[in-house]
Amino acid sequence: MSKTIMLIHGAWLTPAGWEPFKTRFETQGYKVIAPAWPYDDRPVAELKRSPHPELKNLTVAKIVDHYATKVRELPEPPIIIGHSFGGLFTQLLLDRGLGAAGVAIDPAAPRGVIVGPTALISALPVLLAWNGWNRVLTMSFEGFSKNFANGLPEGEKRAAYERQIVPTPGRVYFDGAIGIGTGVNWKNPTRAPLLLIAGEKDRTVTPGMVEATYRKHSTSPAVTAFKLFPGRSHFLCAEPGWEEVADYAITWASQHASTRN
Repeated sequence: MSKTIMLIHGAWLTPAGWEPFKTRFETQGYKVIAPAWPYDDRPVAELKRSPHPELKNLTVAKIVDHYATKVRELPEPPIIIGHSFGGLFTQLLLDRGLGAAGVAIDPAAPRGVIVGPTALISALPVLLAWNGWNRVLTMSFEGFSKNFANGLPEGEKRAAYERQIVPTPGRVYFDGAIGIGTGVNWKNPTRAPLLLIAGEKDRTVTPGMVEATYRKHSTSPAVTAFKLFPGRSHFLCAEPGWEEVADYAITWASQHASTRN
């Protein structure tokens, strides 16, 4: 069984958002790494104040290549856990034959999964932004409160927004919308076990989208599972009850990683 975990954050976030998960897994004896996206490896305050000029050119393919290199540098195949776009990257990495097991939490959809109307509306500020595919964009507090962290108590939203949300490259959203670099082999028989997790109240990646992704992956003989957490939003890794999500993810992944030859 792999005792190494790689955590992959999504758009608008940094590895700092994984600290509760990281600490919890480390107390269970795991070696946990949480590499940043390229150009996101600085403190949140610095990223807010002065995003790297090359961040705007970051694509899905470049990010996945970045993580693939880091996976191959590890002494053993890791359990890969990703959130949002990180959940998409998890699927793409497993499709490349990497990882001992994968957990995709509220994952952005691979090519071939239809984006639901609620998710599309939540993405419109990016997709309709002038020159959005070639800019670094910032999520508004309103968007964070309504569509990203709608499960977080009202009194905690502002502090969470200031503490965790950073600018992100608009291009990854356009890659996702057009399907550039986001395709997987749904029938891949050698893919590592994959768990897909959805939040019932998620407005950014709706449960129906995650279920559709699960059904497509289920055409493979590889182990595939789906878990719905009632009452949770897209921010389920940091809202009340995140411990249940973390424990379910690592229990499932560790059990199924041990079946890999």
